[in-house]
Amino acid sequence: MATMSSQPLGLAAISIVQPACQLPNDWFGAAMPRKFGKHTGIEERRVSFDDELSMGIDAVTRLQREAGCDLSDCRGLVFVSPSLIPPTIARRHLSPEAARRERPSDVAQRLAQQLELSNCHIRGLNWFCCGYSRALGVVQRHLGSRLRLADSEYILVVVANRISRITNYGCSKTGGLFGDMASATMISPLTSRRHPVHFELVHAQADRQPAERPFFDFHIEEDVPVPGPAGQRERESNRLVYSLDGMGIAETAPRAMSAAVAEALGETGFAASELQFVVPHQAGSGIVRFTGMQLEGLGIESELVNGLTRHTGNVSACSVPHALHHEWQRLHGLVACPTAAVGAPGQPEVLQGCVLLKSTPHHDRRASVAA
Repeated sequence: MATMSSQPLGLAAISIVQPACQLPNDWFGAAMPRKFGKHTGIEERRVSFDDELSMGIDAVTRLQREAGCDLSDCRGLVFVSPSLIPPTIARRHLSPEAARRERPSDVAQRLAQQLELSNCHIRGLNWFCCGYSRALGVVQRHLGSRLRLADSEYILVVVANRISRITNYGCSKTGGLFGDMASATMISPLTSRRHPVHFELVHAQADRQPAERPFFDFHIEEDVPVPGPAGQRERESNRLVYSLDGMGIAETAPRAMSAAVAEALGETGFAASELQFVVPHQAGSGIVRFTGMQLEGLGIESELVNGLTRHTGNVSACSVPHALHHEWQRLHGLVACPTAAVGAPGQPEVLQGCVLLKSTPHHDRRASVAA
């Protein structure tokens, strides 16, 4: 049921890379609200000291090892990073050379060069926590209609999230929310025998919606506590950090994700009763729980996946691939993966998206054998 694609595609494999450094809630001391863990479900988060390019390379290297793919067969690369600084902010606070290094398209090109990818269509984007749904939409609507993949060929969606580099660790409301992670997703033809598809890509989309006020911006913070490579506490005199209206986005995100699921079902013609699982963006256990309540109000009572932020924090655009990887064997049937995110810095908008997946006979047979 893939739309606008001459060749149906699907997810064949996902690999995840987590940094070694773990930052527990105790690290924050008195700056961490006592009820933070209860409200968010987050007890620790990972912190990367490698840049987004290196993280992306690590994720692809792991995918090569786990899925046995040959990079010479890669025909498309979509690189996603929610931690790269948006152009308007980069031009304001960084040198021209440093600002260029923040462009997703430039990092995508450098990733392709490092991986020695040839004959490969390359895209780069941010889209914050909706980056994965946006990337799969690009694959389905653009690359999928341009490329005619052979049996062994595939497209890579690589996400590298290092929000630790722009976190104000001294902020009691937002300092503990995010963690770092990288992922690599292999997308192959539905008929591929070399890389069999586990989940058909039925629908993928992300778009902008107006909001009452901005929820997100950047500023320079002085004398910020930051973690060192061994988890030690250090200080940074001047640090470019994000600022987030946590209460505002916590109220808006559940409505945005539930609306995205309803819209995806409407566009594809599936009934709510056909939906087996909802795997939402793991922003925190509370937001996911409220999303479930919103979905129930729309008549969607599918099994809801929650609780995956405990040892990772909110890993932004890596959230959905991480959840899919974690639940891979258990998922079956029609699966909705809604996402919600802040809009552009200083803009009264939110981002929302949804990916619809449908398990293939290949996946269902393997899951049955494993069970």
